Amino acid sequence: MAVFWKAMAGGLLLTLGLTLPRWGVEGQGNGQGKKEVSGGVTVYLGQDRDIWRPLIHTTVNLTVISSIKSSFQLRTFDPEGVVFYGDTKNGEDWFILSLKDGLPLMQISRGDILVSVEGGPKINDGKWHILEVSNHDKFVVLEVDGGNRLVVGMQSKQTEEVLSGELRLAVGGILINKEKMIVQFEPHMDGCVREGSWLNLSVPWEAEAEELWPCYQNVQPGSFFPGTGFAIFNTSVFPFEADHGVKTELWGDFSKMDGTILSIKAPGQELMFSLVANNNTKEVMVTFGEEKISMKDTFKRLVITFETDLLQVLQDEDESKTTTLPISPVSHPGYLTTWREGHLAVGGLLGEDEEDGSQFLTGCLEKIQVQGRDLDLDLAIKHMSISSHSCPA
Repeated sequence: MAVFWKAMAGGLLLTLGLTLPRWGVEGQGNGQGKKEVSGGVTVYLGQDRDIWRPLIHTTVNLTVISSIKSSFQLRTFDPEGVVFYGDTKNGEDWFILSLKDGLPLMQISRGDILVSVEGGPKINDGKWHILEVSNHDKFVVLEVDGGNRLVVGMQSKQTEEVLSGELRLAVGGILINKEKMIVQFEPHMDGCVREGSWLNLSVPWEAEAEELWPCYQNVQPGSFFPGTGFAIFNTSVFPFEADHGVKTELWGDFSKMDGTILSIKAPGQELMFSLVANNNTKEVMVTFGEEKISMKDTFKRLVITFETDLLQVLQDEDESKTTTLPISPVSHPGYLTTWREGHLAVGGLLGEDEEDGSQFLTGCLEKIQVQGRDLDLDLAIKHMSISSHSCPA
């Protein structure tokens, strides 16, 4: 096989996690405005940037490559995102390792060959997993935790050439047009990579950001809001059925939250609904039009059901802790219009301009469901500081 595949083959240790945005990763400048870091640095893959651009990258001459293995650790609860990329010939031949539905996915382009393979164990379980990529003649092999193997075999009818020039490596993004891939996926990953050993090279890597976000030591499933932004959905994606309405369920320790958990508003109308936690008073306030409901009992689950003629709020599935408010065209004008044309924000209070918010949430929502389905914040317009799939534990 060409040198490139020997270079790309190797052990990759993948590790995904959460970030502390106010902390940085140490590094030095290279005189060109880029910060240099070690290839073994711990990197939070969900850091704010152009979502397809790598967080760190390096370029080496193919003549200095002696190892055919790369390895790193990965930790994530996120089922989808790009992890590792490499290429030669300035991107004509390339390799991409990502996750899709929680499974490792390798895509490879070399000469007239373009292949993809997906399989192995699901690794978006929040545990650190060791990934190793190596080359064995005509095969590229991915091993997970020293056991499960994912193998890609390739053989071309073209005359094999001896590669020269440079090899580019990147973590957290790709350096080619995404349209070249066989399998398309969402690149942004809420996860962490650490302890990378790339082809036994000791060359420095360049960081695209002035400061790399590190990872929390321990994480749990959920969506973490650090108090700096929110996520917005169009309410039209949640079909409002007259007989069943819209059922929203929220899980978490509400006594540890502070700020707006949920708000709903239509353009040009007054705020229809808000759910706000006050960490000082340990109170959660529901505001629906002019009416307010205060909840001070400790609870871990809240079910809010919007129907045509009533709003129901249920705590911890305890029927004795159910509050119902009537809805009429007089008391709540534009109610149905809001569900057809409005916005639903998680983690902030919608303002006059629906994309400008305030009272941002600080805390962890362990699970969010609408109409019985998990709400994926990666599908929303959201602030990049929000971790869609993990919270600090």
